[in-house]
Amino acid sequence: MTDTATMQQELAARMSAAFASGDAVRVRASLKASRRPAIPVPVDRVEDRTIGESGVGVRIYHPAAAGRSGSGLPALVYFHGGGFVLCDLDSHDSCCRRLANGIGAVVVSVDYRLAPEFPFPAAVDDAWTATEWVAAHIDELGGDPTQLVVAGDSAGGNLAAVVAMMARDRGGPPIAFQVLIYPVVDQRRKSSLDSPHTASGVLTAAHMQWFTEQYLGADGDRTNVLASPILGDFNGLPPAHVVTGELDPLCEEGEEFAARLRAAGVPATVRRYERGFHGFFNLADHLPAAQQATDDVCAVVRSALRGESPCS
Repeated sequence: MTDTATMQQELAARMSAAFASGDAVRVRASLKASRRPAIPVPVDRVEDRTIGESGVGVRIYHPAAAGRSGSGLPALVYFHGGGFVLCDLDSHDSCCRRLANGIGAVVVSVDYRLAPEFPFPAAVDDAWTATEWVAAHIDELGGDPTQLVVAGDSAGGNLAAVVAMMARDRGGPPIAFQVLIYPVVDQRRKSSLDSPHTASGVLTAAHMQWFTEQYLGADGDRTNVLASPILGDFNGLPPAHVVTGELDPLCEEGEEFAARLRAAGVPATVRRYERGFHGFFNLADHLPAAQQATDDVCAVVRSALRGESPCS
């Protein structure tokens, strides 16, 4: 295991080196090549499939026997982070395995199309396709239709929040809970660009502007609710848990999103992790704080699906 400060410095150095070219394909390749190897996390079984007319890739994780509670398991649709430009099923494989075992859920990780090759709203379309598919095939997956959860980190947190809004507006599928891990919810970047933590190097102001331009285009509409869900209607949304990090430039907008949910009468909890930087949650193989955050998320989801009242 590595201490938080060392890991933050390492990740900042990797990001700086990767972004030297500014080309999305090269940035992707550089970061993929510099990934630390994941520690194997056994689950019952894993299956890769291609779904929907557009051919969205998904990876389905069935929890290890110790994490099961019988048939009709919760089903969690997971959207990986990476600014809508980076990462893939492999980058978040360990994360999804831990969530499957920790919650005792079938986890479906979504390989949505990435910008700039596939700009907004391609990722939203793929996220919606995957969520509809999981809901339609919930019996086949061994899931409980009343326990459908959407979750994601960073850009994936954005997609989870957007899918929850779309499901409400389109009359289903019913989402029981949403987990938003340091989500990107405001493409205007109002609070994040003003954050003192943009100098950390892990997620700088320049990085955030670059991600938004890759996703929306230089002249894209940053106020579109499907890109900036913080500008949407919060009434009638599913309960939520929001994870933030003390040193993350996205900390304030994530916590503001939770506050707006609560103001609309939606149960929403927030857990801010001391010394947590952007991307820390996906490092449970190497960072004790990330393992703790994962354990906490699993406990929150289990409690919520049992109908227990959340604590703020």
